[in-house]
Formats: sequence, structure tokens, C-alpha cells
Amino acid sequence: MKDQAEILRRRMQELEGKPQAKTIAIASGKGGVGKSNFSINFALQLMKNGKKVLIFDLDIGMGNIDILMGKSPTRTFVDLFREEMSIHDIIELGPESLPYIAGGSGLSHIFELDQEKFTYFQDEYEKLAKSFDYILFDMGAGATQDSLNFISSAHEVIVVTTPEPTSITDGYAMIKHLVHKDKNLPLKILVNRSLSEKNGRATFDRLSLVVKRFLDSEVTLLGVLPDDRSVIEAVNKQRPFVIDRPNSSVSRAIEKLVQSYLNEGHLQSSPRSFVDKLKRFVFER
Repeated sequence: MKDQAEILRRRMQELEGKPQAKTIAIASGKGGVGKSNFSINFALQLMKNGKKVLIFDLDIGMGNIDILMGKSPTRTFVDLFREEMSIHDIIELGPESLPYIAGGSGLSHIFELDQEKFTYFQDEYEKLAKSFDYILFDMGAGATQDSLNFISSAHEVIVVTTPEPTSITDGYAMIKHLVHKDKNLPLKILVNRSLSEKNGRATFDRLSLVVKRFLDSEVTLLGVLPDDRSVIEAVNKQRPFVIDRPNSSVSRAIEKLVQSYLNEGHLQSSPRSFVDKLKRFVFER
């Protein structure tokens, strides 16, 4: 554990002075749409493209990032506050040395930070912000006031849905919450488990249309991932599908998706950093 923390510290020291990481909240209106699995494979594909990525598991009470990767973390996000540890010491390494922070039990209390704990979190988080290109928040399904504060503080949000009508409806509900919170928050849609590219794009078009009509807002398509049995097989093995089945249709699709995402260029971040925005939502209500 000490060796791992020392390696991460050296990495962070090497990156001192670089621009702050882009924070991406990955959310969904309902559970069971493959959000956490997408988060892991999206992160690994970004790393294949030379990006430094960290995953934060913020799925309240039901974090499963470590399970999907076949890992048993020794420390979690909860320990940062419970034991006042350095954020270096709670970072675990998953497949391909993917850095992640596990959620742990009792995570619901983390969303209720007082001023002292928030300042501690802010100081520790800023150590990370200069050490990675992307920090991915794997959020719990659905929306609470506290989780919406975290999601809306990110530089960008990816809402994961599937072509099922109930999933589209719940995805729209999540988007509605976020638009009311911050109309200028960039929102991207991932259509997962689609029977075809055409089916996925039609799903996005339906969702985009109602967002435009009823919320007077815009969403963009991040991409479409196919309904591929390779995903289930990889989950059963507790291995990311881009590692377990790199030549599968879903792995090729996420490779294409990430390449397209990176080719867009780094979206202009909000003038406020993640923690500045979060502080405004939490303490300036």
C-alpha cells in the first residue's frame, strides 16, 4: 500500500503546475443501464489514448466499481474523512493501473459536509485536479438534492440511457433536474445496449426533441454502444470488456466513441473550478 501511494505521489509531483483536470459526472435516471461498466471502460479507453484518468465511485450506498474490476479496496472515500487521510492514500489501482477511489459504506454522509470537512475535501481534491487529465464521477442512479450538487458542479455530464421507453423517460427526468440547476451545463447522451446504430441514434433524437421542446435546452450525442453479450461475459469474470474482449463490437464501438470525443478538443471549462461550483451549491443556497 505504501509503495502504491508513493508511486501516485511521484506521478502527482511530476504533473504539478498543469491545468486542472476536466471533471465529468456520469449519471443515469435509473439503475441497470450499465453506467458503472461504461465508466470503467470509458476511462480505460481514455488511458489507451495517453490520458491520465481517475474514477471516483460516488454511487451512494451501492458503489460497485471495485466489484466490476474484481478488486477489494483497502481504503475508500469514507476513510478520507473518518481517518483524515491524505487523498493519495485512498487511491487504489485497478486493471491497467487505472486509479480509482472506492465509495465504501456510509457514503451518504459524505454529501452532507460541514464547512470544516468541505475545506478539508477541497484541499485534498485540489491535489488531484492538477494530477489528472480527467476525473470521472460515477454517480448513483436517480437524483437527490445532494447528488445533484455534485453532478452540476462537474464541467460536463454524461447521461447514460438505453432505448427502453422507461429508461428514456428516467433519463429525461435527470436532464430536467440538471437543466433547472444549471441551464449552461454541457450534457452528453450515451445510448447503451442498442440493437443497432440506427436504433441508438433514433433514441437520442427522441430524447433530444423533448429536451428542446419542453426544457428549451440542448443535449449532444456522445455515442451509441451495442447490446453485446461480451459485456455480460466480462462482468461475470469481473473484467472490463475492453480488456476481456478487445475485438468485440462493443469494444470497437467505445474505441470509436473515445476517439471522436477526443477529436472534439477539450471543451472550455467553466471559469469556476469543480470545488468552487460545489461550494456555491452547498453553502450559498
